[in-house]
Amino acid sequence: MAQAISESIKRQLAKPQVWFCKYFPVRIRNVGEDAIEARNLVWAFKDAQEEATERVAQMTAGYLVSQYGDKVKDMTFICVPASSEEKNESRYKHFCQRVSELSGIANGFSLVHVSGERQAVHEHRHDKSITVADLVELDALQIKGKTICIFDDVISTGQSYGMFADRLERLGANVAGGIFLGRTHYKYKKEN
Repeated sequence: MAQAISESIKRQLAKPQVWFCKYFPVRIRNVGEDAIEARNLVWAFKDAQEEATERVAQMTAGYLVSQYGDKVKDMTFICVPASSEEKNESRYKHFCQRVSELSGIANGFSLVHVSGERQAVHEHRHDKSITVADLVELDALQIKGKTICIFDDVISTGQSYGMFADRLERLGANVAGGIFLGRTHYKYKKEN
C-alpha cells in the first residue's frame, strides 16, 4: 500500500527541482550504456571517488550559478545527510566545499551533524522505523533566516528530501528547492 504524503512534504516537492541523470536501480534490467554510465556515476559519487565528486560539484555549481545568478552568494548549500556520520563526511564534506568554491554559495556542511547510523533508504524500503530526522542534529541558530538549496544524491519518492526540507523550514529557513544527481526511474527508454 502506498504511503500517504503529508501536506508539508507536498509543499516541499512542489518547489523547483532538478536532477542531472536518470538513475535505474540494478533490478531494472536491459538498460542501455547511457543508463549504466549514469548508474556508475551515482555509485562513484556515493563512494566519494574524487573524479565523480569533482564532476558532480561542477554540474551542481553550474546549475546554481545559471539558476540564481548573483543571488547564489546569499544562499546556503546543504545536503540531505547520508546514513552515517562517516559516510556523510566522506561523501559531502569535500563536495560541499567545492560547490561553494565554484559557485560562491555558502557552505552549510557544518550545520548538519549525523549523530547515529541508519540503513540507507534503498536498504530498507519497507521499514520506516528510523528516519533521517531521528539521527540528524541541525544548528538551528545558524539555519534560521537562511535561504537554502538542498542537494541529495538520488531522489525516488521525495520523502527523505521533503522531510529534511520541512525540518529546515520549521527551524526558520527558506528552502529554495532541490538539486539531485539522479532521479530514480523504472522504465528505460533510450534517449537520443
